[in-house]
Amino acid sequence: MARFQLLAFSLILISSSLLGLALSKTLKRDVKALNEIKASLGWRVVYAWVGDDPCGDGDLPPWSGVTCSTQGDYRVVTELEVYAVSIVGPFPTAVTNLLDLTRLDLHNNKLTGPIPPQIGRLRRLKILNLRWNKLQDAIPPEIGELKSLTHLYLSFNNFKGEIPKELANLPALRYLYLQENRLIGRIPPELGTLQNLRHLDVGNNHLVGTIRELIRIEGCFPALRNLYLNNNYLTGGIPAQLANLSNLEILYLSYNKMSGVIPSGLAHIPKLIYLYLDHNQFTGRIPDAFYKHPFLKEMYIEGNAFRPGVSPIGIHKVLEVSDTEFLV
Repeated sequence: MARFQLLAFSLILISSSLLGLALSKTLKRDVKALNEIKASLGWRVVYAWVGDDPCGDGDLPPWSGVTCSTQGDYRVVTELEVYAVSIVGPFPTAVTNLLDLTRLDLHNNKLTGPIPPQIGRLRRLKILNLRWNKLQDAIPPEIGELKSLTHLYLSFNNFKGEIPKELANLPALRYLYLQENRLIGRIPPELGTLQNLRHLDVGNNHLVGTIRELIRIEGCFPALRNLYLNNNYLTGGIPAQLANLSNLEILYLSYNKMSGVIPSGLAHIPKLIYLYLDHNQFTGRIPDAFYKHPFLKEMYIEGNAFRPGVSPIGIHKVLEVSDTEFLV
């Protein structure tokens, strides 16, 4: 009998919750914003966005790519994922009125123009994915106001100007992807203060400076696993202090203008798996410790001025991190 009463009580609770969700109204601010976005994005999205309420209304489901949750007496939009549908046109500024967003994913479209500075209003945002678009101008420093951000993907666009040092104001940031843009200047050493940063990719830009400048802050990059600096205009040598980045697994320095000898201390980074030194101006010999490293799988050295007899370890390949690894 007690078991039956418990089951009946549970069913009443579930029914009440569902009824409450059905009776909840979507916040007018979010409805207005999504309808503005709907008007700006074109037919490829509109055909799947049916009804007046993006969170669903009566028999109609939520709009495709829109996730909502209940807060008090209202429903709010918490995720917007509209990717790989060939959206053409400027970044939809109305997105910045969705103040409860935790995920914004508009990747692999044809968005143009700048990211508006109002992006800094999305204080609850954890994931911002705008890669594979045609976005332009400078990366807005207001992104540094998104204190909850853990993943930032701005790669494969046409961003220019310098990397804003305000990105160092993101205490939760773990993954930063800025590769394949037109960024210039030096990489802000302030990024080294990010205690949780695991992956930094600024490859294929027009960046200058030295690694010594990048790691000049004591105790920098404590959690960094993957450092991609390839295909830029970096100069100078590899400082011995780089070995202090003890969690490094991938170090990608290919296609720069770096020179000097390879410090033996680099071979004592305990977790190093992939080391790419190719197509620079390095000289001297590879310290024996590299050939005895317990985890080093691949070291590529082609296109330098090393002494005869120096051989690479493994076969060169371009390393890519899968989407599942993005969200670790």
